[in-house]
Amino acid sequence: MLIVALLNLAYFGVEFAVALRIGSVSLFADSADFFEDAAVNFLIVAALGWSAARRARVGMLLSAILLAPAIAFLWTLWHKLSAPLPPDAIALSATGLGALLVNLIAAFLLARHRRRGGSLAKAAWLSARNDALANVAIIVAGLVTLRVHSPWPDIIVGIGIAIMNLDAAREVWMAAREEHLLSQAEP
Repeated sequence: MLIVALLNLAYFGVEFAVALRIGSVSLFADSADFFEDAAVNFLIVAALGWSAARRARVGMLLSAILLAPAIAFLWTLWHKLSAPLPPDAIALSATGLGALLVNLIAAFLLARHRRRGGSLAKAAWLSARNDALANVAIIVAGLVTLRVHSPWPDIIVGIGIAIMNLDAAREVWMAAREEHLLSQAEP
């Protein structure tokens, strides 16, 4: 988890800088997601020795944190719609490819823990899985933008990233709620 947190924090910086430079909605939303993933994984490392009830409360908090990329997307979407220029397609795809590699490494490291760590491990696994899917979409958006020279592929992928994060937040909330109820039933 600590390795995954550090990888996410490092690539957040890379993706955020590129997103600002090329004006990409999807990269900005994904960079916010990298930052959120780093925070989630650092919290998970801190909470590993805690009681089930306390871990369930952290899981509920993490479900709220998963909403941050959706909020970041809405902010950048507002700005993109006021100046609808397409991002640099090559930089968009190349940065998406780098992000995909980071997220595949993270998903591989987390895969063995996704079913036996409760809401915290589920949050980490869902974040890595969603990010890898989002990165493939970012790469495709860059390739499509290269062909059609439009901001819409980037915007559409940003919408997809926001929707995936909302769904992940819901799933983590449900798992944390179930853990909380089970911890209340235990003596």
